[in-house]
Amino acid sequence: MSYSGRDPGRDPAAPPPDTRPRPLIERIGLAAIALVMAALFVTVAVAAFVGGEPFLGVMGVLGCLMVIWVGGMTLLRG
Repeated sequence: MSYSGRDPGRDPAAPPPDTRPRPLIERIGLAAIALVMAALFVTVAVAAFVGGEPFLGVMGVLGCLMVIWVGGMTLLRG
């Protein structure tokens, strides 16, 4: 069985997908949304640690770090 390089689920008559980078203003907006989401995760983490739920606190911190990571990648990817 050989691979022809074609995507079997894609219509050959359809135009190719747009691979241009996002505009800078859009990347800034998405990064700002990521910062808001990260702040919410930090709030959950602090409330969990204060309330005596260390597992939930650690999960909140990890969620915050992941959101910041993806927001930064979105912003810096050209």
